[in-house]
Amino acid sequence: MLEREPSRTAFAAAAYRAAHQVLEQGQIFKDALAVPILGVDPETFRSEAEAQQMRRVMRFFIAARSNIAEAALKRGVEERGVGQLVVLGAGLDTFAYRNPFEGRLKVFEVDHPATQAWKRRRLEEAGIAIPGSLVYAPVDFERENLTEQLASAGLDPAARTVFTWLGVTPYLTRDAIASTLSQIAAHPGGSEVVFDYSEPREALDPAVRAYYDERAARVAAIGEPFLSHFVPEDLHRQLHAHGFADIDDLDMPGLVTRLAGRASDDARRPGGHVLFAAT
Repeated sequence: MLEREPSRTAFAAAAYRAAHQVLEQGQIFKDALAVPILGVDPETFRSEAEAQQMRRVMRFFIAARSNIAEAALKRGVEERGVGQLVVLGAGLDTFAYRNPFEGRLKVFEVDHPATQAWKRRRLEEAGIAIPGSLVYAPVDFERENLTEQLASAGLDPAARTVFTWLGVTPYLTRDAIASTLSQIAAHPGGSEVVFDYSEPREALDPAVRAYYDERAARVAAIGEPFLSHFVPEDLHRQLHAHGFADIDDLDMPGLVTRLAGRASDDARRPGGHVLFAAT
């Protein structure tokens, strides 16, 4: 992260979401604001139509994790009285600007101050209005206390809250991740979280390790290296220890089965899990 510049991985994730709208017509995840907020001509994505297989897999994964997160939020609002959403590492996420629960759901976007400033410039340039139900909460996960910063931003401790945390954990230390999960679990009003994570390199199918190594080198070169990976069983034990009782963890085959309605024997892909947990 450079001063006055956004996270480059946040921009890349937004580009994948926008490309999914153009190339797959949003089949897995529809987001009418994904292309406008990016500020890129949709035709620039057409050249990706014949791109390498791994890029298509990554595009599916990023669309899938957004689908899982927003489906969990919908269930939370309609079935469990969730009244707040905290988007951790919001990047160019657009949910707050197309919120179907306006008046019922308050949204807090948490991110590095430089990324938030960049996003607000993009919103203004795209003509996307900032709703009154949205609060920006600048937080550095490695250095600041999430609970304290959210309290300062006005988060209601008594309201059941969903936390979405997409595309962030690989770039944080294990200590920062554990601290954040502990604070989410300790939310007095009850909490639910959706986040994605990657298994260790040695757990990946050999066929995709070269792609993983190339991607790891690329993000390291721009100053955002991969720092944390998890073995699913170990992570589940940690979540239970934090106080989460309900866990639903989907790997790539599980995501394909649930969202595309077909069985899959795809090898494990980098960043290939999306996990829901609730207290």
